[in-house]
Amino acid sequence: MTDRLVFINCPFSDDYLEHFRAIVFTVVRSGFTPRCALETDDGSENRFDKICKIIGDCRYGIHDISKTEPDAGSGLPRFNMPLELGLYLAAKKFGGPKQRTKRCIIFDRERYRYQSFISAIAGQDIHAHRGLAITIIEDVAAWLREEAHDSAGPGGRATAAEFDRFTSVIPAICAQRRLEPQEITFQDYRRIAAEWIVAESRLAN
Repeated sequence: MTDRLVFINCPFSDDYLEHFRAIVFTVVRSGFTPRCALETDDGSENRFDKICKIIGDCRYGIHDISKTEPDAGSGLPRFNMPLELGLYLAAKKFGGPKQRTKRCIIFDRERYRYQSFISAIAGQDIHAHRGLAITIIEDVAAWLREEAHDSAGPGGRATAAEFDRFTSVIPAICAQRRLEPQEITFQDYRRIAAEWIVAESRLAN
């Protein structure tokens, strides 16, 4: 398990894309490496095993359990996020000494809403993002800054401003790389964000 790896457990739907990218950007900007189930596309690998391996590798976890509405196609809610949160908490509870050092931050739309659908985690400290990407950025940036013991790290508002600037230049970056914006994979986004952050830091210095 590596101290700078962060497991991201959140919806991968189009209506959550801004929030997902905000999380990835904030993790990278905070000096950590984001990991999630989208990082590889290997048809020979069992998805559940892949998720378990990533969870085992990561000391930190970001979990958003807010998406509880029924799927438009099936009429049923998707339970991937609560399942992956359960796996993460179980790894901390029942794993070896390194796994027991795991830390995580959990989001829902409202602070106590989760008690209506996943009451078994009552007592956990849940962060309410109210559907706002900037709230997620601020909370994740503050949390990782504390975990890294890095008082020089940027605050949430500064990180959110950088995320907005980065988002505005993504079309130009994609054009340079002969990519359509909708073709960007998780690995592409993580790499492009890291390169842009480094370039911006050099300009600032």
